[in-house]
Amino acid sequence: MEFTFSDRCKDMRPSAIRELFKVIPAEGAITFSAGNPSPLSFPVEEFAEIAADIFKNEATAALQYSVTEGYPKLIEQIRKRLKERFYVGADYDETIITTGAQQAIELTAKALCNEGDVVICENPSFIGSLNAFRSYNLKLVGVDMEDDGISVEKLEKALKENPNAKIIYLIPTFQNPTGITMPLKKRKAVLELAQKYNVFILEDDPYVELRFTGVPEPEIKSLDTDGHVIYCSSFSKILSPGMRLGYLCAHKEIINKVTVLKQVSDSHTNIFSQMLASRFMERYDLDAHIKKIKDLYRSRCSLMLYCINQCFPDCVKHTIPEGGMFIWATLPEGYDSRIIARKALEHKIAIVSGSTFMADQNQISNAFRMNFSTPSDEDIVEGIKRLGDMLKEELVK
Repeated sequence: MEFTFSDRCKDMRPSAIRELFKVIPAEGAITFSAGNPSPLSFPVEEFAEIAADIFKNEATAALQYSVTEGYPKLIEQIRKRLKERFYVGADYDETIITTGAQQAIELTAKALCNEGDVVICENPSFIGSLNAFRSYNLKLVGVDMEDDGISVEKLEKALKENPNAKIIYLIPTFQNPTGITMPLKKRKAVLELAQKYNVFILEDDPYVELRFTGVPEPEIKSLDTDGHVIYCSSFSKILSPGMRLGYLCAHKEIINKVTVLKQVSDSHTNIFSQMLASRFMERYDLDAHIKKIKDLYRSRCSLMLYCINQCFPDCVKHTIPEGGMFIWATLPEGYDSRIIARKALEHKIAIVSGSTFMADQNQISNAFRMNFSTPSDEDIVEGIKRLGDMLKEELVK
């Protein structure tokens, strides 16, 4: 039988990162390609205790249908934390729990954009969000990154050239894939452009809690005074990605529409996971838990940077992140990182080519992403050595 697919998905490609997950176990490779938090960050014993208590005393609530907006106690805990720690949440804002931040991003696009509308994004950017936008036949316009985030000059040029732009999608803190953090001056400039051209900013902020050095920058949403900024984040990096818990904070009119769309999508986010997260925040010290994660990632990032400086050829440049989970390495001009990534896999090292993260799926990139949160210290030392030896073979001739 011949299969004909919808225009929305016929040209979509699978995530190169997800495809690597299928190959790496068979290859036995050291993986720097994942976007995963460390398994050491999962509060397994605490969850076991909480889960037992929930099933003993609140089994019906945990196993029955629930409200679309989310578990009320968890919503209130999120609102309080956003307000007290990040100054996020105005009187006109509401919050909804989503099935991961990925769903928050997808439902925002569904609520605000018509087919053919433009989403302006950092170039490179997170593949999951790019594919979410592509799934609604939205036009992606990538704006080049500078050392401190998106180019404001090129962003305004893109806004002028695309009057049907609806969303500027940004990951301003520990950006995926580059690890770059946007400074306050640039955050203010980007917000001013959004207001000037009357487009929404979708601020994706899943790594903000993972700062292990440097001075925090305010969330763009905290600077917002008129509802131009839609803020989403997640428990994936601080509790567990498998729980699939994200949230969206935006003007109540947007949240009302997203709620209706979510009812069509999955009715509500897994209520047991919501109760688990809520009880953890209630009974344990979430900040102390996050500190342990930051200490671990500080150590692993420092080790990877040290090994890179020892093992990589001088012609390969790299970012120095202040938090998050990623280091972005850039090859000399003219090199295709897809070829380098394939060569690396031959040496049993998995990295992700920068082409994966481009708004234009056919754009060649000379950069690649490495993750430091998942591999062990031993794998970091051995993997970077192997990768450095391979890069010297390929680049230094």
